[in-house]
Parts: sequence; structure tokens; C-alpha cells
Amino acid sequence: MPQPLSSKDNSLFRQVVKCYESKQYKKGLKAAEQVLRKNPNHGDTQAMKALILNSQGHTEEAFALAKTALKNDMKSHVCWHVYGLLYRSVKNFEEAIKAYKFALRLEPESASIQRDLAHLQIQMRDYQGYIQSRKAMLQARPQLRQNWTAMAIAHHLAGDLAAAESVLNTYEETLKSAPPKSDTEHSEAVLYKNTIIAEMGETQRALEHLETIIKNNLDRAAVLELRAQYLLQLDRKEDAEKAYRVLVERNNEYRPYYQGLERSLSLNRTDAASLKPLAELYGSFAEKNERLDAARRIPLDFLQGDRFREAADSYLRRMLNKGVPSTFANVKALYEDEEKRRTIGELVEGYASDKQMNGSAEKQTNGDTADQFQLSVLYFLAQHYNFHLSRNLQKATESVDKAVELKASSVPYDYYMTKARTWKHYGNTQKASEVMNKAREIDEKDRYINTKCAKYQLRNNQNEDALKTMSKFTRNEVVGGTLGDLHDMQCMWYITEDGEAYLRQGKLGLALKRFKAIYDIFDVWYEDQFDFHSFSLRKGQIRAYVDMVRWEDHLREHPFFVRAAISAVKIYVRLYDKPDLAHGANGVDGGMDANERRKVLKKAKKEQERLEKAEAEKRDAEKKAANKKTATGADGEPKKEDEDPQGIKLVQTKEPLEDAMKFLSPLLEFSPKNVEAQNVGFEVFIRREKYLLALKCLLAASSVEPSNPTLHEQTIRFRRTLDARPTPLPPKVSEVINSTFTLLPASTSLIAHNDAYLSKHAHSASAVQAGLRVRKLLDAATQPQNEKDLIATLELSGATLEEAKAGLALLGDWSSAQEVKKAYLEAAGKRWPEATAFKAA
Repeated sequence: MPQPLSSKDNSLFRQVVKCYESKQYKKGLKAAEQVLRKNPNHGDTQAMKALILNSQGHTEEAFALAKTALKNDMKSHVCWHVYGLLYRSVKNFEEAIKAYKFALRLEPESASIQRDLAHLQIQMRDYQGYIQSRKAMLQARPQLRQNWTAMAIAHHLAGDLAAAESVLNTYEETLKSAPPKSDTEHSEAVLYKNTIIAEMGETQRALEHLETIIKNNLDRAAVLELRAQYLLQLDRKEDAEKAYRVLVERNNEYRPYYQGLERSLSLNRTDAASLKPLAELYGSFAEKNERLDAARRIPLDFLQGDRFREAADSYLRRMLNKGVPSTFANVKALYEDEEKRRTIGELVEGYASDKQMNGSAEKQTNGDTADQFQLSVLYFLAQHYNFHLSRNLQKATESVDKAVELKASSVPYDYYMTKARTWKHYGNTQKASEVMNKAREIDEKDRYINTKCAKYQLRNNQNEDALKTMSKFTRNEVVGGTLGDLHDMQCMWYITEDGEAYLRQGKLGLALKRFKAIYDIFDVWYEDQFDFHSFSLRKGQIRAYVDMVRWEDHLREHPFFVRAAISAVKIYVRLYDKPDLAHGANGVDGGMDANERRKVLKKAKKEQERLEKAEAEKRDAEKKAANKKTATGADGEPKKEDEDPQGIKLVQTKEPLEDAMKFLSPLLEFSPKNVEAQNVGFEVFIRREKYLLALKCLLAASSVEPSNPTLHEQTIRFRRTLDARPTPLPPKVSEVINSTFTLLPASTSLIAHNDAYLSKHAHSASAVQAGLRVRKLLDAATQPQNEKDLIATLELSGATLEEAKAGLALLGDWSSAQEVKKAYLEAAGKRWPEATAFKAA
């Protein structure tokens, strides 16, 4: 039973609660101690003290004290509520919900417990539980509109659209007078109701409802957009045309409005009969506004032949005369069409060869303008020949060099950026980094060019230089310095590139550290929605809130997460295959004898111990400094110390495949169409002997890209692994595999199958590499021939620089002799003379 307090102690207890809410933790602890001196077993005070301790970072101590508080007062809703809050802080949401429910049974009227429970239920996507909680909150306070809206949202997210609309209708019926026009919450709520009606498929009723609110709704743009969409869906094209013309007048650079207008006029870009009306339509908009770009650029998407050449000539001359730097970016989408790509190249080459550097479209009367046109043409050509579909790096270099020469007095950093990009495509990361740094020095106060330079430095494995470059725009006095601030700002592009640079250098601990940071950032993003469950309802931002919840459901589809997760899983697989890598023994390979192997391992372990000692000394020095001045974050809370800055604990994991699953599970769930994700999934499952899951990855990869080289290799390995098992599989597992594993029939010879694959895909370097890996796997004696065939892939016309690098890595995996590697490097160096990857060390 709750222990009674004296009036003075009760006042102190209320002060503890207020101090916690206002984050005055030291003052709160002092008040709690005063209460506990007289009442040492007062559960509520112990619980509040535990909550304050947890906020100060003493999580273990807080949990121990909270358990003591529960023992002293099992029937206190405060103790159970605090217990739930503690579990919530450590992301154990299931246990937190249990604690909240127990607290609610003890205190059914507590609004704060009910609210916290509801927020956790929507966070966990327990929609039915959320509906029940919201129903209870609505019954307790029916006068609040946000409770009605929240109830509608609960039904909406649960998929019951009719119930969601009914709740909103019921609330509107209770209103005795119409809300004022300035009521933003009402304006948003009725528009939300309209979108629910539309989601139900009742477009006509949605339009009728929209017509009743169109005059008074505050979100004018959204109302007009919805009206135009509904009219188009109802095939009322004449009215839809008028609606879309109104929208175009409001924003004449927004492409979707033009697309809607085209559909309302029954114009089809693939229909030859529609091309002339389409051109006239966009011409009419262009005539009205000299500065309008969209109406001049969009026709280039559908025009063909001479009409395209004429329109492209006019557009390009107009943009190049003005010296618009983004001209190439505006038109490069057209390069997917080979004829258009060739036409644009011919036009701009024509401008460059014209001595007067002008044409029929616009005459030049000013020499400076002519110079600007010439520079714009050269800059465009440099980008044109840098682009992967029209690549000619020699011409790209010539064009940008001419532009630099003409603009010798004040060269924009854009030119050097393009030059650096050319070196990158050559494969010379060192030169690319140097030129990009030269571009940065032109304007050291420009954040964009500095970050671009840092990226190129990371691509050249200059991690420290990149960090120094980034330090010009970070708060370097925070805990962790520049890198700490980049983590605080969730600068994912930098963290990802940094991790990949360390991975290339074989520094697996630091690489894993960076990829784990990306994983944590996505966790933070998912947790950040927690505050919006109450904020969005309070502010009435309902549609944006629903969009956010749905976006969060697919959060880990994000390319940065996919990229980091795949790299992390590959590292864990390598650690499983070669545990010695955890000690930095990158030089250990199968070609060493026992003595050499022991020497390398001993040396690697000594180096690891040296690094650990240096890191420990550094931490001690930081602790001493922290005693003088406590490091705190922006919120005033103490920063947690990073106890593993080098990622040593991460890389020395005892269960690498289990750790890999933390990255792999969301990867396979949210990116099932990513072939590389399925490939790394197979590698994990085949090592864990989860054969059905491995087969699932094979089948998923096959459905996306049947000719994928890695899939071919893994299919044969799967069959070979099953055949080599010392004991038979369980009958049910065997039955499923036999019925679904049709990629490689049981009667097929593995050698014959691989030879057929090599013959069929002899033109593809990556496919040949996969075939050679399989041939080496099936017969180790074929290695000399495999090495010759691998070197021969460098002569394939379609071979890429990345494939050549993969071939070099393959020789390392095979522990090939130095003479073979030297021959490969020489052959690759002839094909890509500028590439740093093939420079002899």
C-alpha cells in the first residue's frame, strides 16, 4: 500500500516531479534524498529518483532502484508507470507496454499513463490496442477535438476507412456553431476527411465534399490539386482542364500540373497525332513568359526527328547564351534515347566549331556575351563527354582545359570539379582528389565544394585529410571533435564513404564502426517519430502525420541503409571465414606455411595491442580533461563516452553471423528486389546451415536477375553443399528443396553446367569471373588456366574498370603467384593507364 507522507514531505515529492519535468536533475535528486531520509521505503519517491538517475545516464542503477520501489509498493501506479518509462528508454517497448497496462489497471483514470500507452502502441503498430486506448481517452475527454481526430487516425491506419470517416462525422455533428475560417485545425481535419473518402474509392462523393469546403479551406494549393485530380479521375476532362490551367498559373514550373493538363486534353506523348497539339500547347505557355523554363524543356521529352533538333537547338542556345551552369543537368535525362543523345552532341559540337560562336536562334552583339557562350559550350561538352552514356574522357579533358584556359583570370570551381570527375572516371583517384582540392581552394568558404572535396578524398582513402576538410564547417569543440559532430548531425554520406574507405584499406573495425553508426541513425529516425504522435495531433498536422507513419514503415528501404547493411554483412561473413582478421591479420592467406602464418598473426596481435594501449591512454587523458569540464550535449545532458572508438570490440565478436543478422533481417524485409541483398543473405544462411532461407534468397535473386553472375556461383555452391552433407536433411526440408530448387536440376553435371554458362556469357567480364570461381571450386587443378582466362577478360570490349578491379581481388582470393598478379596489372594498366588501382606498389 502507498505510504502516507507528511505535508512537508509531500510538498518535497511534488518538487521532485517538477524538477524531473524541467530537467533540473541535481535539484530533484536533492529533494528526493530529503524525502527518503525520513521515509526510506517510500516507493513513489524511489521510482522518481530512478527516473532522474536514468536521465543522467545511470541506467543500471535506475533499474535496480525501480525494482526496489516496486517491492516496497507493488500497488503504486507511479512505480509501474516509471518502470514502463525506464523500459521505454532502453527501447524494450514490449515490457514497457506491460508495465503501462499494469499501472492503468491500478489507476484507470490516469490520463498520462493512458497517453503514454497509446503512444507506445502506435509506435509498435499495435493498431487494435491503439484503437482501444484512443477510445478510452475519447470517452474521458470528448470535448477535445484532437481525441476525435486521433480516434479517426487509429481506424484509418488499421484499415477501417468507414469507421474513420464516421468518427469525424460524429464530431462535426456535435458542433453547435461552425468554426471560424482561421481555425487551422478544423481546416486540416476536413481536408483529412476528404482524403479518407477518396481512399475509399468514392471519388464523386470526395469531389462533392471538396466543393463544400473549397472556399474556406486554408490549404488552397492542396484543395485545388485534389479537385483537379478528382475531375480527371471522373473523366470530366473539360472541367479538369480548367482546374489544371489554374494550377499552372499558380506554379508554372511544376511538371505534374502540365502532365495533368495533358491528360485532361486527351493528349498522348506516344501518339503521333498528339505531338503537334502538344507542341502548340507548350508554345502558348512559352510565349506568355520569357523566363519560363518548363514549357521550353518539356517538349524535348516527346518531340522526335527534325522537330526535336529544332526545339533542342533553340533551348540549348537560349540556356548557353545565358550561361546557365545547370544546362547539362537539365537535358541529360534525354540521353536515354540514343538518337536524342547523338543530336544534342552534334548541336553543341557545332556551336563549338562555329568561329563566331553564335547561330540562327540568337545573334550576339556583345563580345562578352560571345565569350560567355563559348565557355558555356565548352563546359557543356566536358559534362557531355563525362556522362556514362556518351563517355569520351579525352574529349572531356580537352573541353574543360580549353574552358580553364579561356577563363584563366577567374576560373569557377565548377570547371575543376568537372576535371576532377574526369580523373575519377579514368580511375585515378589520387589525381581526382588533388584537382578537387584545387577547386576547393578557389572558394574555401563554400560548403558544397568543401564537402565534395572531402568525398573525393575519402574515395582516395585519405580519411584524415577528409576529416580536416570537413572540420571547416563543424563544431570541433564537441565531444569527439569533427567526427563526433558529423555523427551528431547524422551526416550519412560522410559516415558511409568513411566506412567504405576503411573497408578498402582492410581496417574492418573502423569500417564496422561506421556502418553500425548508420544502423543507429536509422534507429534514431524510427524513435524520433515518438514525439510526433502527440505533437502532430496537438498542432493539427494530420495528413503529414499519416504520411510520416507510412514513410517510417518503409524507412529501411533507404539507399544509405541498404548500402551500409550490405557492406557490414560482407565484413561479418569475412570475419566468420577468417577469424584472424579480427586481430588485423590482413596478410594471412591460405598460401602461407604454418611458421609464416604464426609470424603474421603474432605481429598483427602486437599491433592490435599497441593500438588498444594508445586508445586507452587517450581515453584516460580525455577523462582527466572531463573532470575539469563536463562535456554536455545541446540539451545539457552529459555525453556518453565512446568506449570502442576503433571498433575493436565490434570486429572481435564471437558470433559474427548473429551480428550480421541485425543488418540482414531489415535488408531482406524492406529491399527484397535488391539482388546484392539476396546474394549476401545467401552467404549468411548457407554458413548457418539454414538451407531453406538460403534457397529463398536464391529464388528471390533469380526472379529479379536470372543471369546474375553471383547467383550462378551460389546456385552451384548450394547444390554442392547439399551433396556434401554427411547426414541427410530432415524429410520435410528435403521435400521442400526438391520441389522448389529448379534452378539446377539434380541430374545436371556441375562442370557441364558451368562450362555452358561460361560459353553463353563469354562477352561479360563479371560472368566469366563467376564461372572461373566456380571452375576453381570444382577442380583446384584448373587454377593456372583460370588465371590465364581471367587475364584475357581484360581484352573484352565491354569490360569495365570495376570489373577489372574485381578480377585483381579474385587473384588475391586464389593466392596467385606474384608473377600472375604482375601480368594482370600490366594488362590492366595498358587498358586503363591512368587507373591508380593498377599501379605497381
